Amino acid sequence: MNIGEKLKIRRKKAGFTQEQIADKMNITRQTLSNWEVGKNYPDIDSIIMLSRIYQLSLDELLLGKIYFKGVPTMA
Repeated sequence: MNIGEKLKIRRKKAGFTQEQIADKMNITRQTLSNWEVGKNYPDIDSIIMLSRIYQLSLDELLLGKIYFKGVPTMA
């Protein structure tokens, strides 16, 4: 699964539309859409902002790892 697919899944799980996330990040909906379909990639500052919006660690957002009592497992 690529980063765009992960971003889309996380956005939907968090219950947001592309427009809502774009507004929170002060970007266009098209920019977010391009990230989600893999046309472009977000910069590191945007990735950090997305992790805060979705309330996920960077590991969870980028790698899909969930930590349970300090032991990484794949989601």
